[in-house]
Amino acid sequence: MTTVDDNPRNGLVDLVEASADDMTRETVRELAGFRMRYKFAMDEVSTKIAILREEFEHAHDHSPIEHVRTRLKSPDSLLAKARKIGCPLTLEALEQQIRDIAGIRVVCPFVSDVYWIMEMLGGQSDVDVVEVEDYIADPKANGYRSLHLIIKVPVYLSDRVVDVPVELQIRTIAMDFWASVEHSIYYKYDGTVPTTLRDELGAAARTAADLDATMARLRTEVHGISGR
Repeated sequence: MTTVDDNPRNGLVDLVEASADDMTRETVRELAGFRMRYKFAMDEVSTKIAILREEFEHAHDHSPIEHVRTRLKSPDSLLAKARKIGCPLTLEALEQQIRDIAGIRVVCPFVSDVYWIMEMLGGQSDVDVVEVEDYIADPKANGYRSLHLIIKVPVYLSDRVVDVPVELQIRTIAMDFWASVEHSIYYKYDGTVPTTLRDELGAAARTAADLDATMARLRTEVHGISGR
């Protein structure tokens, strides 16, 4: 199965020099086609998640998923990421070095649901789990907790098959709430957050982790060991 577009045009998009006004029609078409593959991959994974969710809800009395959000990087966001990591501004380099062009965030009630989704998706024959970063087992220094995956799925185009990466962030409601507040605070302070606020965010992260543990224990007491 092909993992890289067979004919990416090196130097096709000089995103530093080109603006929306002076990009040629061919450049716009090539960039749109490049991003389209990631949209198709994101749609495929979203469908897989929806099937798992609906099947689970049919067999059980609760849902393992609260909500799902998808995100496809805009050209401006793609440019910013390329500049940040020092990626050459060609479609080939973007494809090889940036693996979060398509992103999906799955928010779950319980930590066990997070790992269940990873297990179910990772067990499918057409899903290749490329990378796992478990910030639940090993939180970041600031208290951030989430399960990050890079997976690849085949996208069947009219003339070829390409394996396209999708970033998955799977987290609980408590983790998602904390991350949302933390992001808004860092945005407000342009990254320079006062020490007192950072300390309070750290304490809140620990509280969120305790809440997840407490709710899991309560569910176990009510529904049994598996909680399903």
